[in-house]
Amino acid sequence: MSFKEGFLWGGAVAANQCEGAYNVDGKGLSTADVATAGSYTKARRYTDGIIEGEYYPSHEAIDFYHRYKEDIKLFSEMGFKCFRTSINWTRIFPNGDEQDPNEEGLKFYDNLFDECLKYGIEPVVTISHYEMPYGLVTKYGSWRDRKLVDFYLNYCKVIFNRYKDKVKYWMTFNEINVVALHPFIPAGIKFKEGENKMQVCYQAAHHQLIASAKAVKLGHEINKDFKIGCMILYPQSYAKTCNPDDVQLSNEFMDNTYYFSDVHARGYYSNKAKKFLERNNVKLKMEEGDEEILREGKVDFIGFSYYMTLVQSSDKNDQDEIKGNMLGGVKNPYLEASEWGWQIDAKGFRISLNNLYDRYQIPLFCVENGLGAVDKVEEDGSINDDYRIEYLRQHIKEMKKAVEIDGVDLMGYTPWGCIDLISAGTGEMKKRYGFIYVDKDNEGKGTLNRSKKKSFYWYKKVIETNGEEL
Repeated sequence: MSFKEGFLWGGAVAANQCEGAYNVDGKGLSTADVATAGSYTKARRYTDGIIEGEYYPSHEAIDFYHRYKEDIKLFSEMGFKCFRTSINWTRIFPNGDEQDPNEEGLKFYDNLFDECLKYGIEPVVTISHYEMPYGLVTKYGSWRDRKLVDFYLNYCKVIFNRYKDKVKYWMTFNEINVVALHPFIPAGIKFKEGENKMQVCYQAAHHQLIASAKAVKLGHEINKDFKIGCMILYPQSYAKTCNPDDVQLSNEFMDNTYYFSDVHARGYYSNKAKKFLERNNVKLKMEEGDEEILREGKVDFIGFSYYMTLVQSSDKNDQDEIKGNMLGGVKNPYLEASEWGWQIDAKGFRISLNNLYDRYQIPLFCVENGLGAVDKVEEDGSINDDYRIEYLRQHIKEMKKAVEIDGVDLMGYTPWGCIDLISAGTGEMKKRYGFIYVDKDNEGKGTLNRSKKKSFYWYKKVIETNGEEL
């Protein structure tokens, strides 16, 4: 078989996109809770606190907070070996800077992880996934302030100790490189007039990288069996032509991602990263001992998201621009695209797996991959999402080649949004990824009832045969 015994088949969600119950049992306000609904053509807005009359999709989301037992039972029916979710930071520390945690929040995750383990499902936990405590944003300016390293470490210390016998797999920050693309979404960064935005972003990123390294070291001290990884958005880029200028542009595009993964996996800033900062007049403020902290806090594995590839062109007349997953490039004439314009490239998945593994030689974990699409419920209640099955089938085929032919060390595969949830980018419900349909629309109306799509039964067979029957 292509995949080793114990390969972690499963699915992935984020707490802020599925839990709802945004102000229940002592939970504080997070950055996700002030994000309004948007669409493909209309960006989400982040308001200053909660504004009456605005619709905030995360406030109810799919009410996973109250329905997790029902959902995990469905995951078990599919045969999940693992379930990737996140902890809502503000359930544990409502404002982010408290010394003592909120016991009700801790109990919820105790119950959630116990429910997973009851079915033999390993929790895979992202510690911070696009939901900063809003109190840290307003009081400290979020990750621009080094104080957040200590607040984050206090949070990690609490959850590592509390769940040390329930959770083995951890990731420190979701898609950490997005701080350089859309700084508010992952890191709660707001800019002041006249600020050097790159200076702010990369200083905040340095604080997150220090926090991550310290968390890795702390976690290993608490439980030597912990596997603690990073998580990056991985957008494989191609040169439009064999013009060396296109190749250089594509390499520079990829360097923006490797800047982060290099520090996580190698434990230091590369010479290229230092030159990049220098060219952009960014002077990182590093404290004594930071270099040692990064060296000692290298990750055990690289978690990453893969949805699409992009193309870079040096031709100024090449205006056929395409965007997706918070990034942009020019259209690839060899690829089709999803309804949201994301270019579909299964072979690019194999290329990405090889590029990452060749570069770092540590285990990889694909923790996000999938197709956002509009699903139609037939009169008999069935949902025939053959397009999703085909997308995943082709990607798993290429994943198998990377493992079987190329020798990539891959820990697991958790398709994104295994149950329909709120889209992070647009706040929509109609952009669905799941194997399980949730009856809710873009306006927040619906019963929230769950139903199985055709892909549910297909993915069950994939897991049952360890990827042999596709």
